[in-house]
Amino acid sequence: MGRSLLFSGSMSIRISHLPRSSLPLTTPFSFRTAVVTRDSRHGLLLCSTISSNSFKSLRTKAVLSDQKEHFPRIGAKTTGPISPAHLLQVVEAAAKTGAEVVMEAVNKPRNITYKGLSDLVTDTDKASEAAILEVVKKNFSDHLILGEEGGIIGDSSSDYLWCIDPLDGTTNFAHGYPSFAVSVGVLYRGNPAAASVVEFVGGPMCWNTRTFSATAGGGALCNGQKIHVSNTDAMERALLITGFGYEHDDAWSTNMELFKEFTDVSRGVRRLGAAAVDMCHVALGIAESYWEYRLKPWDMAAGVLIVEEAGGAVTRMDGGKFTVFDRSVLVSNGVLHSKLLDRIAPATENLKTKGIDFSLWFKPEDYHTEL
Repeated sequence: MGRSLLFSGSMSIRISHLPRSSLPLTTPFSFRTAVVTRDSRHGLLLCSTISSNSFKSLRTKAVLSDQKEHFPRIGAKTTGPISPAHLLQVVEAAAKTGAEVVMEAVNKPRNITYKGLSDLVTDTDKASEAAILEVVKKNFSDHLILGEEGGIIGDSSSDYLWCIDPLDGTTNFAHGYPSFAVSVGVLYRGNPAAASVVEFVGGPMCWNTRTFSATAGGGALCNGQKIHVSNTDAMERALLITGFGYEHDDAWSTNMELFKEFTDVSRGVRRLGAAAVDMCHVALGIAESYWEYRLKPWDMAAGVLIVEEAGGAVTRMDGGKFTVFDRSVLVSNGVLHSKLLDRIAPATENLKTKGIDFSLWFKPEDYHTEL
């Protein structure tokens, strides 16, 4: 910032943008712009100057802010009687404990069983969940827990619900394909309050991890550093991600058509097979959006909060306000959200006319929420 001047009253000001002396021809032209603001406490006008480069940067940010619609926030307004720092500490400890189990098994032969024709589960899923549960119960014995493998455990009168995916992307893990994670999110009265996702990166013989985390109102981090969604504002420059469930019905077919449509108008659409990882990639700013039908609460509870705290937007695929018990989710960098909904929302509304069920699911009975 340049030198500041102080004015009182309603004094008129004349400001010149012309330099006092001629610049050499080899020096790029630059000017300084005056910014005048009012100090409401003292009735004063404050005048300061910024360079043309700084002005251009501020103008760009303002344009992007104007383009970003404000969708309803999904994060909890408070973490209740437990401090955000303490809640996050336990969430991260739980996710990292599960990740240690997965890392121990990542280069070993898999013992695979099936929950469906192609929906598989490994011993590692179960061992990771058991390790995570031990951490949660040790710290919060009265909290309610919803795990992918173990179902509902605990006191349904609790305001806190832990949503645990001990190994998101099990099929990728079984094949040694690098897109899987441990995901732990905790809700306070139905809204995401704290989250951690430990993503496995690299591949066979060079596995590593990176840890994403967030608290409601506290921002999003990756390995302890602040992260933010991208500022990409044109669909043709966007990299998108989606996912497909195991049931090949009208919802699956509709999303296949959306996959084709967005492939034509964007830089590409990826299908990686791990919802928590996909959402963290949007939060990290390396992809602009992710959407999918029929995810479960344990798939979404952590990822949606990390995206929102990184500056992104989260809604249902029809554009409505999202909860982790919904059957569709669309996350984005916020700037492109409305453009995505222009195509995705009508397709989703059409599914409703065909009788596809979009009611809430996997919400524990008697669990108190503020939804």
